[in-house]
Amino acid sequence: MQSMSRTASGFAAADDAEAPFERVNASAVAPVLLVCDHASRTLPPAYGTLGLDAAELWRHIAWDIGAADVTRRLAALLDAPAVLSRYSRLLVDCNRAESDPTLVCRISDGTVVPGNRDIDGTETAQRIARYHTPYHEAVGGEIQRLTAATATRAPALVDIHSFTPVMKGFARPWHVGVLWNRDPRLARPLMDVLAEDPTLVVGDNEPYSGRGNVGYTTRRHAESAGLPHVLIEIRQDLIDTHQGAEAWAQRLASALRRVLAECGPFRREDHAP
Repeated sequence: MQSMSRTASGFAAADDAEAPFERVNASAVAPVLLVCDHASRTLPPAYGTLGLDAAELWRHIAWDIGAADVTRRLAALLDAPAVLSRYSRLLVDCNRAESDPTLVCRISDGTVVPGNRDIDGTETAQRIARYHTPYHEAVGGEIQRLTAATATRAPALVDIHSFTPVMKGFARPWHVGVLWNRDPRLARPLMDVLAEDPTLVVGDNEPYSGRGNVGYTTRRHAESAGLPHVLIEIRQDLIDTHQGAEAWAQRLASALRRVLAECGPFRREDHAP
């Protein structure tokens, strides 16, 4: 029988199957934490499908296709802990600040989300409390645990995402993008290692830029605390099968092992301008 704990917000925590996050390798002490903010297209039963048909919930508007598969496999390869969101970004986006107007999307990539269209402040606050806050408490808790386990070094945060091959008619040429803002400790060497494969097109802050905003999860838990970090974007058509996800997990595991070994151990550093 599974034990149950509670987060500070009062909602179910790590070993509860109903928790709004999934924890992988919870006892691992590798000096790196993997997170996946948009891991799932699932919605809690009370929300039905938010008024969308099944096809819409398979699209990138609901989740980062392939990202969860890569994250779980990468956690196993690195023997590292991971925290993954359990519910769709359409319910509440765990990679957005609570004050962000896109925290709950009413329209995503041209698709109106009926269940979000008339959302009010009370419902938004409930979604934050039930799904957004516990996820971030879990991420923060893992960082605290790793910090305590490796007192002489700072754990790194690696946030796994995926991006669509085509956006607004533009065929994106990058196979993988490395997003970063002011702290180059992981990003630059990771790009260098990945670029050693001449068949790969590696984006430096492409297809999205981390300059000024490397993503809420990374900013909240790593950048603000001086921890080394990177946000990785993988093109979805490369990881939308188990074979593709495995291949990319292997590639990233090899690259991250090398970067962590050659550039670490890390310390907390303030990279403010």
